[in-house]
Amino acid sequence: MLRIAVPNKGSLSDAAADMLREAGYRIRRDPKELIVTDEAGGVELFYLRPRDIAVYVGSGTVDCGITGRDLLLDSGSPAAEVMPLGFGGSTFRYAARPGTAGTVAEIAGRRVATSYPGLVEKHLADRGVQAHVVRLDGAVETAITLGVADVIADVVETGATLRSQGLAVFGEPILRSEAVLIRNATTEQGAGIEVLRRRLLGVVTARTYVMLDYDCPAALVERACEVTPGLESPTLSPLADRDWVAVRAMVPRASTNRVMDELYELGARAILVTDIAACRI
Repeated sequence: MLRIAVPNKGSLSDAAADMLREAGYRIRRDPKELIVTDEAGGVELFYLRPRDIAVYVGSGTVDCGITGRDLLLDSGSPAAEVMPLGFGGSTFRYAARPGTAGTVAEIAGRRVATSYPGLVEKHLADRGVQAHVVRLDGAVETAITLGVADVIADVVETGATLRSQGLAVFGEPILRSEAVLIRNATTEQGAGIEVLRRRLLGVVTARTYVMLDYDCPAALVERACEVTPGLESPTLSPLADRDWVAVRAMVPRASTNRVMDELYELGARAILVTDIAACRI
């Protein structure tokens, strides 16, 4: 039975639960449950602190897990990323008061506060910058105001919280993170992890694409297929009126309305969009 580590709390936990449910696995009903066995799915779910998941996976205690890329890299664990999962996106950056530092090189000799010391230390070392990294648990935005740091390294979304403290981001992002499926890097990937990967990929694909059906004049099919090339190629079906053809193709969800507009202008009609519940690509 495949042992999977799942975030026990926070936004990663809710999103991971939704994805596993859509992939056909049984998840916990009570937040107090820490272990759930899904006999039909052939998996056992262990609900752990997101920051600990990479450590458990790297040690081989569990076979694989879902956590953030930032937490994986910060842990220093011998666990490897299998695939991104398309949720929990964030950007990790440096910030300071204007005039303190404007480049990564100018961090040299300064104090850097962060909740991700392993990630920051490696980033600085890779660039030959020596600085004192101060580890803080939780919010680090006030570290400069309180006098324990000169620079902070933290997750930045809108930047509003940083601006409220008189801080500004600088330099290129340290890391662009999102939720990822990970496994132990020192062992071969087993069949169970491959089944899990395919199921999760099916969920990611179903969330990314929609199915588009439309009727198209036969003389315009070639041009219409350029608008909706699908993944391999569109499905074409004859209609009772031989001057028309039914076309079916997967299109990116984000561009659905633009594609519908283009098809309509081209001459297509009866354009229908359907959500994809699950798929295997």
